[in-house]
Amino acid sequence: MASIDLNSDLGESFGPWPMGDDVSMLGIVTSANIACGFHAGDPVGMLAVLREAARRRVSVGAHIGYRDLVGFGRRNMDPSSAELIGDTIYQIGALQGLAKAAGTTVTYVKPHGALYNTIASDERQAGDVIAGIKALDPSLILMVLAGAPVVEQARAAGLTVVCEAFADRAYNADGNLVSRRMPDAVIHDPAVIADRMLRMVNDRRITAIDGTDIAIEAHSICIHGDTAAAVAIARTVRDRLAASGVELKPFSDTIRGAGNA
Repeated sequence: MASIDLNSDLGESFGPWPMGDDVSMLGIVTSANIACGFHAGDPVGMLAVLREAARRRVSVGAHIGYRDLVGFGRRNMDPSSAELIGDTIYQIGALQGLAKAAGTTVTYVKPHGALYNTIASDERQAGDVIAGIKALDPSLILMVLAGAPVVEQARAAGLTVVCEAFADRAYNADGNLVSRRMPDAVIHDPAVIADRMLRMVNDRRITAIDGTDIAIEAHSICIHGDTAAAVAIARTVRDRLAASGVELKPFSDTIRGAGNA
């Protein structure tokens, strides 16, 4: 039986400004990438999401980003290595403390937004994030874009890596995500999204924005939690996969001891 993890970016509300329906998403996904306060999130909201994730037995990861609340972590930045290593350790450590209070454990790290896209191919910044993770807890799994150079860089450094595909984002022919500044970068039709993810799971292929077929080796599917139709998309994807015999479970339950995914 094929299996796949579903993950979503949660805990991104800030003070009186809500972002997404975290409770509903936690009833659908198997892993939750929880904001750590730099691009979004505050301690009260992060703790609440962690408690709900613990109650529902959803795996949790640190969704670290650039120090960019105003830009929601989607603006390119060039911090020094000392800054980025420190920021990586700081964010993960904060979430680990809140997770302990909530009765759960941080099992992986997934960079957010511009940081995620930058480390996919920027060897220096990728190395800084890797160094930060290793300095704090080298057992943490790093989640990154399938097919990106950072995959082999992190593995060579000794980290366990899991690769992900994006359900609601368009791909370029080179396997990178279409910039959000471009038209049709985000896909909104739940049925279309569900069909393309089922094909990705079964055939390890996805159609790029220009019609090119590209290979995708992924063990987790990301569904963004901050779009208007996020819950409907997540539910449609989960139901479509389950109806086709695909098992939904956290990648962290099976990846340890089985090598890199």
